[in-house]
Parts: sequence; C-alpha cells; structure tokens
Amino acid sequence: MPHKVGVILSGCGFKDGAEIHESVCTLLALDKIGCTIICMAPNIIQARVIDHLSGKEVKETRNVLVESARIARGNIKDISTVKATDLDALVMPGGFGAATNLSTFGKDGAKATVNPDVARLIKDMHAAKKPIGAICIAPGVVAACLGKTAHPLLTIGNDQDTAGNIEALGAKHENCGTREFVVDKKNKIVSTPAYMLGPSIAHVAEGIEKCVREVIALI
Repeated sequence: MPHKVGVILSGCGFKDGAEIHESVCTLLALDKIGCTIICMAPNIIQARVIDHLSGKEVKETRNVLVESARIARGNIKDISTVKATDLDALVMPGGFGAATNLSTFGKDGAKATVNPDVARLIKDMHAAKKPIGAICIAPGVVAACLGKTAHPLLTIGNDQDTAGNIEALGAKHENCGTREFVVDKKNKIVSTPAYMLGPSIAHVAEGIEKCVREVIALI
C-alpha cells in the first residue's frame, strides 16, 4: 500500500497563503515516490489578502480552504476532519500563510499561537511518532506547537531574527542551505529553507525533494 501523506496548505500565494512553487514541488516529490497525497487546509478566513502584482494589501475576504483548493485542484479536505490515524506522514509547505493563517508566527514570533486544528494534527502526529516535514517558514509553526515539549531541531535557513524566534519558542535551530535539509531523527522532523533563501525554483525544488524523501524514509 502506498504511504498516505498529508499536505497542509495555507491559502494560495506566497504573500498571504501557501507558496505555490513550494507546494507544487512538494506534491510532485510525493507523487514521484508514489505516495497517496491528502491535501488539507483550515476552513477559516485569511488573516489578510495581498495583491501579488502590486504587493499591497487589499480589502478583500478570502477563505483559506477555498484558496488552497486552487493548488490542490479541488481535491482537498477541511483539516478539522483529518486525524493522525489517517496519515503516515505530514508535510507543510511555506509561504506567509503558514505564519499568518496557520499560526501567528509572522507577527507574534516567540509568542506565536497556532490554529487549533493545525496544532492538534501536528501534536498527534508527533505523539504517534509519525514524521513531519516543514518547509520555508513552516518550521515556525512546528516550533510553536512542539518547542516547549519536544525541543525539535529545525531550520529556516540563516535569518538570525527568525531563528531567534524559533529558539525562543523552545526549539533548536541549525543553519542550512537551500539545496539541503536538517533532520531531527529523535522527533522525526525534517526541514528545509526553500524560499527563505531561494534563489530560484531549481534550488528550492532540490531541497524540497530531499526533504520529502527523508520524511518518507522515516516512516
């Protein structure tokens, strides 16, 4: 039987939702391995909406699950209906939606809180010793969920301020290049910087594929 891997999306677009390149690279890497992919997102209103052409915030209301469905081609679940028992592993692409819709890491840093359903699934996966992959800024979500209890080893690349917030949440940070990943074998958590560093989709795709393959190897 193919492994069942959950992918948590946070909208559509790197400034206010899931980073599209990272999301697609994640889905491609999982499909190449032969995994059954279960996309999901919280059924909530986005924290903000950004015009990706101008870069300016606009007065619109968008739903995270509806926007995430664009990336998942409509094949997506409300995360509130997904349980750790449904999955063998979990992966979170980045994008600012991870730091604003899945959590408040973007504005609250070391005092970040996490969407209750996202936190439940991450904590339940960790308790079940099932592997978790976190890409780009998504390690901030993991740190906010597990930092004080599991003290996971994570990477967001080499940004000192963001790494400092990761560590203030109780996690440990290790600098890492875009093409590489950091693995915490004890906690079964794998992370890679992706567009926290860039510089191009080729570099990002390489790091994500390595990260995803390591997540599957930990199952």
